[in-house]
Amino acid sequence: MELEATRLGKGDAVSNISALMERNKAFASTGAWRNTPRLPFLPFKGLYIITCVDPRTDPADFLGLEFGDAIVARTLGGRVIDAVIRDLSYIGYLVETKAPEGPYFEAAVIHHTDCGSRLLEDPELRHGFAQRTGYDEQQLAALPATVPAETVRTDVAKILNSPQVSTRTTVSGHVYDTATGLLETVAEPARINS
Repeated sequence: MELEATRLGKGDAVSNISALMERNKAFASTGAWRNTPRLPFLPFKGLYIITCVDPRTDPADFLGLEFGDAIVARTLGGRVIDAVIRDLSYIGYLVETKAPEGPYFEAAVIHHTDCGSRLLEDPELRHGFAQRTGYDEQQLAALPATVPAETVRTDVAKILNSPQVSTRTTVSGHVYDTATGLLETVAEPARINS
């Protein structure tokens, strides 16, 4: 598959998103964007999904999500990084202070099989990326979703033991199989430790 954008010259490129502007107009004409959950961040399905940036793992597709159903955070490997903890903390705080009656939400951590984050297991590739970007090489070594069921459990535990996250938040862990399209629960829903 060839990318639609091609390099024309230094700094010049054709946009890949311009071809999707008609789809945006079609979406806007449906009025679906008016059907939004109320603030503060109370998605219709009560979910905050953390999953991988991989385009094969779009939760709108494999979970059948519709507009406003869930908050979705996409990180390399679907890993729970500091920014995810910050966002979960903020949303939980908003709910506690602006809508104390709830409903509260579930953070669903989803890693997947055949994850490209595993390429960071290669010391040479990892070192080159760290050199180029300035990212800490040891932190990069901890990112790969090598055994998704294990990395999911690690990330669920990270959230459950984060004092910043609201104790009213529920956390679960799942693995999406890219070969079958099926999602398996590997960490049953649990409440944040208080």
